[in-house]
Amino acid sequence: MQLHEHDGPGDRIMVIVAHPDDAEFMCAGSVAKWTSEGREVIYTLVTSGDKGTPDPSITPQDLAKMREVEQGNVCDILGVSAIEFLRYEDGMVQNTLDLRRDIVRVIRRHRPSAVITQNPTTRWSGNYVTHPDHRATGDAAMDAVFPSARDVHMFPELAMNEGLDAHIVPHLYLGARDATADVYFDITDTIETKVRALNAHVTQIKDPSVTEGFVRENAKSAAAGHGIQYAESFKYFFLG
Repeated sequence: MQLHEHDGPGDRIMVIVAHPDDAEFMCAGSVAKWTSEGREVIYTLVTSGDKGTPDPSITPQDLAKMREVEQGNVCDILGVSAIEFLRYEDGMVQNTLDLRRDIVRVIRRHRPSAVITQNPTTRWSGNYVTHPDHRATGDAAMDAVFPSARDVHMFPELAMNEGLDAHIVPHLYLGARDATADVYFDITDTIETKVRALNAHVTQIKDPSVTEGFVRENAKSAAAGHGIQYAESFKYFFLG
């Protein structure tokens, strides 16, 4: 269920995030809903989360491998059809032209009808300080969607050397849990799948009951006033 009239997200949706588990917190309920409806979902992860541990005995290289396996298991749960790992260093992401080119490459390769990404304007939410990789990834993804993937003279080497022609992404969604949100997807039927997907990130989730409580509380808050039990919320842009 969408609570703001628009034509999105279409039948091929790309989720672009900084780390394994970011997509699950932001939009796993919607992803599970879309794949159950026969839509295709592709994940693009800028990093493999190689710094995401308090355990000094685990090397970043080993952790990255573990988290990529976890993300693959999660995508099986959600019905995601493909994962692109860009393998930038965790904690060091910047909105560079190289990163933008790499995101443009995957957009032009998969030619999505919609992109879901992190909100680069959110520096904090309540007592939570936004990870700098989230902001940088959101900025790079937005810049890749508009105007870089669209414009034929941006990164022309992608067309000349890789056959990746320009592509317009009609629908862009930024994760939003504040007053900027204007699209809400009903995840009442898929919240259990969202919880199961998050708990499959076993290197990150230490207490599944706490995670489930957090997920339900946030989804219930997002749905408040919209006549549904659980929702995920986004800021929406039509670019088609």
